Amino acid sequence: MIELLLPADVSCAATRAETVPEGTLFPEEEALVAKSVAKRRNDFATARACARRAMAGLGLPPVAVLHGHRGRPLWPEGIVGSLTHCNGYRAAALARATDVLSLGIDAEPHAPLPSGVRELVTLPAERERIGPPAPEGTGEIHYDRVLFSAKESVFKTWYPVTGVELDFVQADLTFQRTDGADDGDGRLPHGGTAAEGTFTARLLLTDPALPTTLHGQWRIEDGIVATSVLVRPDWKDSEGS
Repeated sequence: MIELLLPADVSCAATRAETVPEGTLFPEEEALVAKSVAKRRNDFATARACARRAMAGLGLPPVAVLHGHRGRPLWPEGIVGSLTHCNGYRAAALARATDVLSLGIDAEPHAPLPSGVRELVTLPAERERIGPPAPEGTGEIHYDRVLFSAKESVFKTWYPVTGVELDFVQADLTFQRTDGADDGDGRLPHGGTAAEGTFTARLLLTDPALPTTLHGQWRIEDGIVATSVLVRPDWKDSEGS
């Protein structure tokens, strides 16, 4: 699903498997999760298995993917990318730095946010735009979860370039639909299985290395929300045109 949200020069790999065979991790990766619980080890390993497949898509040999501050994946020189994992879905997206300045992907279960989280991660204007939380099991889009995922993709795009923390309330997001439904329509089309669209993120914290507005895509399919953001190296030329 994540490959539907990114251009062809981004190599994507995804799986719905919860585990991978023993020996998938490099020794230096094993050391990072040696004392972790099984779920953390499985999330770590399956995401890195996806990363290795995405590397192959770029013609790169498989290498270990360690992590830096806040768990940011450390990619080979000249490569940018992003990882995501949630129950039922793991994915990696990689590109050459000559083609992409930065990108972020995220996946979440398509379900309402836990009680109290919505107010912590949204601005009042966003809550007004997305409306009240949708009850579970009604066939409606859980825009609070889509928004949460989109902000994760925004952060994953922002942080590797700036090295600065970006809070959830430092980006103001607006959503559009591209699946034939009206922007204000909160129901899933196509028999209740899929919906998709775009979003814009107006950054309330700015940095000259990135545009003040980021653009992304979202999709809901088979119970999973996936989002992506991508910035090209020549974004300044594009803004001026």
